[in-house]
Amino acid sequence: MSVDSGRSHLVACACGQVVFEAAGAPILTTVCDCASCREAGRRIEALPGAAPVLDADGGTSFVLHRKDRVRCTSGGAQLKEYRLKPDSPTRRVVATCCNSAMFLEFNKGHWLSLYRNRIPGAPPVEMRVMTRDRPDGAPLDGNVPAYATHSVAFMWRLFAAWFAMGLRTPRGIDGTKIEA
Repeated sequence: MSVDSGRSHLVACACGQVVFEAAGAPILTTVCDCASCREAGRRIEALPGAAPVLDADGGTSFVLHRKDRVRCTSGGAQLKEYRLKPDSPTRRVVATCCNSAMFLEFNKGHWLSLYRNRIPGAPPVEMRVMTRDRPDGAPLDGNVPAYATHSVAFMWRLFAAWFAMGLRTPRGIDGTKIEA
């Protein structure tokens, strides 16, 4: 199913046992080049039979959606969270049936970063962020704006989505463990 701004679309693991539905238009589509996303991607890709996480250039592509517009429709019991550090507020959630990275969640945030490679017909990347963490000399493709940190445009889009949600932050996604 392809992405359409007015309809729901599916986000599925590589084997199809875990499925999420994301309603409406995404907040933003981005590639993150931060050291944490690159390290987490390497760790997840090292799992047995894991689906790719990192793009060819080492970045991680995400489609950001409001948490209140994403729900797990099947396979929630097969989700497992990974954290780079035990006390990290950011978790990456993987479908254990095929070790597909499904989403990244900043627990205190109002958005969910779905791994773009899990969405058939995903929208094109709009920007790159955290390029200051790219390895020295790693070239950028130049097809989208690139920012050393999180750009004003990135932050504005997150704020606009939060404002549209009445400045509330949902606790988490159905079928996944929620940390207090």
